[in-house]
Formats: sequence, C-alpha cells, structure tokens
Amino acid sequence: MLHSVRMMIAAAVMACAIAPVGARAQQAHVITVPGFADFLTVDGRTVWATNKGRVERWSRTRKLAAVPLAHPCGAMALTKGALWVADCSTGTLNRIDTRKARIVATIATGIANPMGELNVVEGAGSVWVGSDAKGAIARVDPATNKVIATIPVNPGAFYMAFGLGYVWAVSGTQQTIQRIDPATNTVTKTTPLGREPGFLVAGEGAVWVQEQGDGTLARIDPASGDVTGRVKVGDNLKYGDIDAGGGKVWLRTTDDQEFAVIDPASLAILARVGKVVGSGALRYTPAGVWTTAHDHHTLSWWPAPATIGTPR
Repeated sequence: MLHSVRMMIAAAVMACAIAPVGARAQQAHVITVPGFADFLTVDGRTVWATNKGRVERWSRTRKLAAVPLAHPCGAMALTKGALWVADCSTGTLNRIDTRKARIVATIATGIANPMGELNVVEGAGSVWVGSDAKGAIARVDPATNKVIATIPVNPGAFYMAFGLGYVWAVSGTQQTIQRIDPATNTVTKTTPLGREPGFLVAGEGAVWVQEQGDGTLARIDPASGDVTGRVKVGDNLKYGDIDAGGGKVWLRTTDDQEFAVIDPASLAILARVGKVVGSGALRYTPAGVWTTAHDHHTLSWWPAPATIGTPR
C-alpha cells in the first residue's frame, strides 16, 4: 500500500512538470491546407505560409492568394508592401508584392542552407539572409533590391533573428551565436552554445535559442552576449520554431506537445499546449498564435494568447 501511495505521488509530481497546474485548456481553430504548409510570417490579420511550389496568404477562414515559387524555404521577412522569401532551388532571395501577390524582384544572393532550415530577417532598413554555407550573410537594400554588404560569419550560420539592436546568427555546426552590429556590418561577439542550436528569436529582453540536440532553450543577454539561463523542455527540440511576445516565449515543438510557453524571467514552463503533431512553425500576435503542422496539412489559430499559461 505504501509503495502504491509513493507511486501515485511520483506520478502526480511528473504530471505537474508536464502540464502546469491551473493552466487554461486551449482550443484551436484548424484550417486544412493541402500540400506542405510550413514557415509563417504575419501580415496584419492574415498570415503568409511557405508551401510546396508556392507561397500562400491565408486568413483565419480561407486562402487569399498564392504565388508560384520553385522551392520556397525557411522563415520569411516582411517589409512595407513586400514579402521576402528564399528559394532553395534557385539560390535566390525573392521579393513579393503583397498587394498584387506576385514576384517583383529576384536577387542572386546564394542560400547558405539549400535544405531549407534558415531565416530571412528584416531590420536596420535592410533584409538579411545567410548566403554561403562557408560563412557569409548577405545584406540587401529594399530600396534598390541589391546586396550592399556581405558579412563574414562562422560556417553554417544561417539561423538568424533581428532585434534588440543587432542581427543574431546561429551556426548549428559550430555551436555558436554571433552578434552582428548593423552599423559596422561586423561580428562583435561570439558565444558558445549547446548541441545543435537552431531557430532563435530576439524579444522580451533577451535572445532565445533552441539547443535542439539538448532539448533546452537558452537565454542570451543582448548587451554581454552571454548565456544567462537555460530551461529543459524535452529530450530534443529538433525541427520546431520560436517567437516572443506578450511577456512570453512561444516554442513550437515536434515532440511532447504542439507548443510550449516559457516565462522569460523565471524560465518556468507556463503551459504545454496541444497534442503531438510533428514539425511545423509558429508566430505570435496579440490576438492569437498561428501554428502549422505540415505532416497533418493544417494551419491553426490559437486565440487569446494572454490567457495561455495563466491560472484558471
């Protein structure tokens, strides 16, 4: 009997670790998207998604537009009236007019990871993309659609984010994050990371990096460039996505749940939301969170993110 009680207590403790007590249950509005909907970029009340052979714009109820592209890949960037998309087939950065839903410029930047796991980012009046696996980032001027600088970085640095005044580039092979000053186009800090670091975001006062091989989320101080904390989320964090906003960090996972919600100050896991649906993307907005699950051919809208991870 005592053994049974101990087992019940242990199970209860484990349950609390997996799903925080009092977390609100969340229900998503799920849209079926044929093909392979993956990376997302928010455009007002709508969202752009990469798909097989095209980029699509969706509302919460229907598809609004589609733009053919040989192999759209990686996370996209949005500037005024323009969506910037990498094409892993042609090694180009493509500018899409968001109003007319058509390609208006193709820039031969090179693409550092033709397998498709990468970020195009916007900041400091430019668009940035990893352009060479040997270690280079191209800086593109949206006014001219031309490469205006090439920044040497560590080999394999094609996971990127812009925020808190800098460009941030992660190399999975070198296990580093590098801070790039857009005023000088130079690396000003290189910080070692855990195993197989990948997608990252700059927001909520820090830079957040998935250490995919370790199953941890690392917090980087933007001023020092140093790691200031880690939280273990699962056995691994491979092939997911990440965003920040509303006082939380939003972590799309492949295993254990659809996404996890992290407190940026305490690093506590506030909520584990949704069932396991494999790999996909995530983007936060104050009105709701968008996720994709490409193996299930779905785009989901999770409303009221302020309530996710809060007590009942």
